[in-house]
Amino acid sequence: MSSLVEVSGLTKYFPVQKSSLEAMLSRKKEFVRAVDTISFTIERREIFGLVGESGSGKTTTGRLLLRLIEPTSGEIRFHGDNIGELSPQSLRQFRRRAQMIFQDPTAALSPRMRIGPAIKHGLDIHQVGSAPERKKETLGMLERVGLAPPEAFYDKYPHQLSGGQRQRVVIGRAMILKPEFAVADEPVAMVDVSIRAQILDLMLSLKNELGLTYAFITHDLATANYFCNTIAIMYLGKIVEIGPRKDVFKSPRHPYTVALMSSIPIPDPRHKVERLIPRGEIPSPISPPPGCRFHPRCPYAQAVCSDREPQLEEIEPNHQVACFFPCT
Repeated sequence: MSSLVEVSGLTKYFPVQKSSLEAMLSRKKEFVRAVDTISFTIERREIFGLVGESGSGKTTTGRLLLRLIEPTSGEIRFHGDNIGELSPQSLRQFRRRAQMIFQDPTAALSPRMRIGPAIKHGLDIHQVGSAPERKKETLGMLERVGLAPPEAFYDKYPHQLSGGQRQRVVIGRAMILKPEFAVADEPVAMVDVSIRAQILDLMLSLKNELGLTYAFITHDLATANYFCNTIAIMYLGKIVEIGPRKDVFKSPRHPYTVALMSSIPIPDPRHKVERLIPRGEIPSPISPPPGCRFHPRCPYAQAVCSDREPQLEEIEPNHQVACFFPCT
């Protein structure tokens, strides 16, 4: 496989909004360090999973990958081109090749736009084919994502559909331009458990048909284990472990990853699992702890963990961990 997306030193700080009084009393600017100097590579046709708790920086990373927001520093290369330096015309072409599947279909779809025109919108913007060809393509996509007969769904509004059907619309809208790369932000979080496997199987089928590459964002390790090829574990804006799915699940090495793995429920009441529950609360991303960001909650932390920040180091082929004392 060859690299499709290369991320180097990616950082995103959001300025903290203050009231007029707070701004006068304190001139010090504060920032939420949502993503802080991360690097990784996504290979062609792989499913790259970004996994972590809420607030770890997963969604911000996904939006940066598509240049929906601008990074504070660092660069993202798509087919070797720095997307931060693309001309308006080149950026327009990039938009055809890279799409987003949003987490909440209710928020992602306009309540005043019918389902058919919502899916067709991308074809209209990029002026793909004639008007009759666009409608035919849209009807075909509706059927492809499981909304059949398509003519019955074309003129419906989002509120007339179930949650699972709306999620299929969002997927169809992202796929209508036949992209090479798609960022899927918690695409099954808003649907019933009974529907999740169907949505994931649909996404896998579309991946095989279109030769897609996914960046898959989730907090659900069981879903990541089912769907992803590579797993990157994020904590407080940092990637703390990254590697092939089988290696990360079979032999997690970072204490935070071990804690996440121990939280996966086992469908056997006779099977006893030793839970590793991190102590305390997640620190503020405005003022993260020095050194390793996990050290205040880590049961294995030592003095060096609060003095120096560990860097990702390869401990097995393609398996990297940012920890001075990785688990064995």
